[in-house]
Amino acid sequence: MSIAPQAQFSLTLRVEIPSAPGSLGRLTSAIGSAGGSLGAIDLVEVRGQRTLREITVSCANQDHWRDVVKAVEELEDVELIGTTDRTFELHRGGKVHTGLKIPVGTRDELSMAYTPGVARVCNEIHENPDAVFDFTIKANTVAVVSDGTAVLGLGDIGPEAAMPVMEGKAMLFKEFGDVDAMPICLSTKDPDEIVAVCKAISPGFGGINLEDISSPRCFEIENRLIEELDIPVFHDDQHGTAIVVLAALLNACRLTGRRIEDLSVAMVGAGAAGVAVAKILMTAGITQIVACDRFGAIHAARIDYADASMNAPKAWLAENTNPQGRNGSPADILEGTDLFVGLSGPGIIGAKDLERMNPDPFVFAMANPDPEVPPEEAAPYVGVMATGRSDYPNQINNVLAFPGVFRGAFDARATKITEEMKLAAAQGIAQVVGDDELAEDYIVPSVFNRDVSPAVAAAVQEEWQRTATPVESR
Repeated sequence: MSIAPQAQFSLTLRVEIPSAPGSLGRLTSAIGSAGGSLGAIDLVEVRGQRTLREITVSCANQDHWRDVVKAVEELEDVELIGTTDRTFELHRGGKVHTGLKIPVGTRDELSMAYTPGVARVCNEIHENPDAVFDFTIKANTVAVVSDGTAVLGLGDIGPEAAMPVMEGKAMLFKEFGDVDAMPICLSTKDPDEIVAVCKAISPGFGGINLEDISSPRCFEIENRLIEELDIPVFHDDQHGTAIVVLAALLNACRLTGRRIEDLSVAMVGAGAAGVAVAKILMTAGITQIVACDRFGAIHAARIDYADASMNAPKAWLAENTNPQGRNGSPADILEGTDLFVGLSGPGIIGAKDLERMNPDPFVFAMANPDPEVPPEEAAPYVGVMATGRSDYPNQINNVLAFPGVFRGAFDARATKITEEMKLAAAQGIAQVVGDDELAEDYIVPSVFNRDVSPAVAAAVQEEWQRTATPVESR
């Protein structure tokens, strides 16, 4: 299967060509023949009988770049001056910055914003600690914290290499939730040190978003911080994924007239996201879940559970799912199920394996960039299909969840994010898709739908206000 050109592999070609008629056409034809997808074509400068142009071209991958560049270089009378990787240029110098909310252009403004006037505000916060939410950035600022051990599909690449992802997360917080976020990458993998750092910086932040921390350490870190801090703590790799999966499932059931509590689930992937998805589905009423790892179905009779060598997340799955003790490979456990949830990697199951499922099953194959089963091959066997990719319908994307979750938690002045708030967030996402819009290829809204974050925020805020105790409410 050929790979379509992608924005992430787009180049700007700076070329000098003759000013004669037909020269630009020959150049664009050569690029097109090499499989490049043309974007903007800009005139930079006319130099006598020569013209300098910049041409944007999207390619399938870096090998494809070389084919396109070679096609341009082989043209007579065309000089390739240089190429620019547009993705790298977008990141150059970082993607976020701090700004000022007030001007500091006069002596009076300076004396109020800083010394001596600032001392009065400091004393107010000292006497009334909750005033920090009124007079500092704390009320609307989240720390995006990572140790770089589980970055995207890249694995343990370290804190420096994790920075572009954390900056991207900060962008999404601001763009979709109007939440200010600061990327903080730590040069330690020690859970005790990570917890200590998060606690130490917590006075300046209204919430902690844990990101790309490997399993099973992420569970311990999050649980300890939830217990020890009085601000919301949220591990997005777990709960953001789980919230959007549930939102998609709610709408798949609404579309097909099924009851969520009647569904039987096969799940592949027993890491952070797998455990969170299992928990939220169980909270929503599903009782039949069988999870698999690379060794097969997880259950309490497995040797690694019996001899206590199974890690904590898998042990939880062994104790709380697969009540019938089903055994076998991922393909085996598809038999008689209604929903497949893939949180692992490509090629885990074959399209024909989906025939083992109940009629018109839901298949959420979320491995990125390559799903557990290719959607094109799965189509004949599937009722509703979702993936983690933006170039297919029904993208399960965390950005539908986390900006609104924190927006709602901040607006409610919540001290934590409860399981009920996560369920409310999923309902908020699902309800953005109206009955007249709901379709097999539209069970989750677009990430660019500006109604999503406010709907999630309102649902989260309302749920906190409904269930929080007087002690928890500030």
